[in-house]
Amino acid sequence: MFTDPDQTMAQSAVLRHLDRRAAGLHPGPAYEEWAQAMTQATIDHPFLTQRLREWSLFRAVTPELPWPPDDLLASSNRLQLKTATTTNTEANRILAEAGRTKRIRNTAKASLDHRSQS
Repeated sequence: MFTDPDQTMAQSAVLRHLDRRAAGLHPGPAYEEWAQAMTQATIDHPFLTQRLREWSLFRAVTPELPWPPDDLLASSNRLQLKTATTTNTEANRILAEAGRTKRIRNTAKASLDHRSQS
């Protein structure tokens, strides 16, 4: 998987693949098997491992499965902002109050306001 002599380029290519596949698979049952395979493939690459963990957290938050709020607050700006646009009221409340950036907090507040007006 990391055959490019330039490891930065190799990691970037794997990251693009991971993001594309996770975006397509996260709502369905095929995600679990794919994520397990990717976990093994990325085990020696902390950034990729973290991104995969965040996709798994996003997967749990989106359909409102059980998930640890502290994990969401400790996640990257990217994941917090992506989550702030979902319909998960609990996640949006948490992010509106304690999201990492003003943009995240405002996006979460807007999502909550939109839901309350619907």
